Amino acid sequence: MSDKFVYVTYIRTTREKVWEALTRPEFTRQFWYGTALESGWSKGAPWKMVNAEGTITDEGEVLEIEKPKRLVLGWRHQWRPELKAEGEARCTIDLETTKDLVKLTVTHEIGCEDSKLIRAVSGGWPQILSSLKSMLETGKALERAG
Repeated sequence: MSDKFVYVTYIRTTREKVWEALTRPEFTRQFWYGTALESGWSKGAPWKMVNAEGTITDEGEVLEIEKPKRLVLGWRHQWRPELKAEGEARCTIDLETTKDLVKLTVTHEIGCEDSKLIRAVSGGWPQILSSLKSMLETGKALERAG
């Protein structure tokens, strides 16, 4: 059995700008509440997520990359023991152009049923991606909700 979370949003911008925002730490820090995603962004490269306090919260390997269309990450949570115990997840980010919009789809999945990690990311991704959308459309990211 497995567990999965899928989130779709539409952003009035280009795929290239969404890609840049997702893969450059100076942008991720703005919409991800101080968190940076760091990697060389090539197939097989390691990646890590570093929060504002400098703690590595998640890390893994770039499994697939097709700039600026698709990014697939092996995802291992490092910060909360109960989430780390579930092992590696997979996060797929797909970007499609639809007229003057970008359809952004995030699929986060793991090979265990009723996953605590999937519950956690299902609360985080909507807020993070809403902040990304606001940043790209208005120039200002959202403040963290309660």
